[in-house]
Amino acid sequence: MKLSKWFVLLSIVTLLLAGCGSSANFDQSSLRPDVDMLAGVQRAVNEYREDTGVLPIKTRDQDTDIFIKYLIDFEKLVPKYIGSPPQNAYEKGGIFQYIIWNPEENPTVKLVDLRTPERIREINIRFKGTKYPQFKDKVAEHVYTINFENIGYKENVTVQSPYSNNQLPIVVSAEGDLYVDYSIDLYTYMKDNDIVAQPGDDIREILVDNFPVVPAYSLPYTVDENNEPIIMYDPTKKEK
Repeated sequence: MKLSKWFVLLSIVTLLLAGCGSSANFDQSSLRPDVDMLAGVQRAVNEYREDTGVLPIKTRDQDTDIFIKYLIDFEKLVPKYIGSPPQNAYEKGGIFQYIIWNPEENPTVKLVDLRTPERIREINIRFKGTKYPQFKDKVAEHVYTINFENIGYKENVTVQSPYSNNQLPIVVSAEGDLYVDYSIDLYTYMKDNDIVAQPGDDIREILVDNFPVVPAYSLPYTVDENNEPIIMYDPTKKEK
């Protein structure tokens, strides 16, 4: 499927699923992350690091997705550095996991929207239960859309974007791993803000730099010669 047609299709789907309003309206308030909660956790992390010389993170496997690799361990922060985990944190029944981004150079508290992995797990159960891979259209090298009808859905399944009103597609790699496709969010945000990237750069960092929620459960993206987002995925070089 050509890139331009893919963006047209994504735009139509998001307009239909998002309901009234502009699907390209980037609005951080729709995320519902609390600025004060983020600031409170950041202060606690900074103070813990000053006292101990290390970060309050949970031990994860080295090959864990970079966006969920450094989960904050609130047991190390409560009660000395913070009274309790924030109300919107997973530990308190909320929809966010608190993570640390860029731990070596500039440890910054960010969020992971847990609605995404929940939806992926739901689809994965059905996807893995089929005898043959339910690939549909080719999105990029080694990446495809999913034939949702063949796994028992009446319509394509999407996830709510943490950045806009868009409903984001879920794609599958040749190995059968599921990911969220952030192409339409990246395309819209870059266009609206006149951002020009260099081919080879991972442009997901644009979202990390400008929003409190990270684009977890995604493949790397770069830009083509037209400065349009494309997936850059090599199954022999999975990021660590």
